[in-house]
Amino acid sequence: MEPQNTRVRFDTKIAVLLRDDLLPWQCLNVTSFLVSGLAAALPDLIGEPYRDADDTEYLAMFGQPVLVLQGGKETLTSAHERALGRGMMIAVFTSDLFATGNDHDNRAAVQAVSRAALDLVGIGLHGPRNAVDKVVKGARMHP
Repeated sequence: MEPQNTRVRFDTKIAVLLRDDLLPWQCLNVTSFLVSGLAAALPDLIGEPYRDADDTEYLAMFGQPVLVLQGGKETLTSAHERALGRGMMIAVFTSDLFATGNDHDNRAAVQAVSRAALDLVGIGLHGPRNAVDKVVKGARMHP
């Protein structure tokens, strides 16, 4: 099967917004956790499994690109508020999660803090292109 190089314009967008003061390892860790939340909640975003020319099968991944953006703490707080105000389901990662080591403790750390007091270091979201663009307004592409 020959690859198709057709440019596809998706009606939806997957975006990860990271705080701009994270260390490189933190950016990778936070992004990984956030997109896992999106994949778990939105299985229709997952494409077909991959296969090489020798017929070795590989795991399926998102069927569309993931934009990784960054912004300051205020940008993240505003994006969080805008997403929730639009009724969008989002994945969150707070600074407290760097000190935990499992899902149970992660959930407990988030639950212990009110929504307005969350020290967000990243959010992940999926939705209509225009809605996602409005939510992440003020953010820039991650280098």
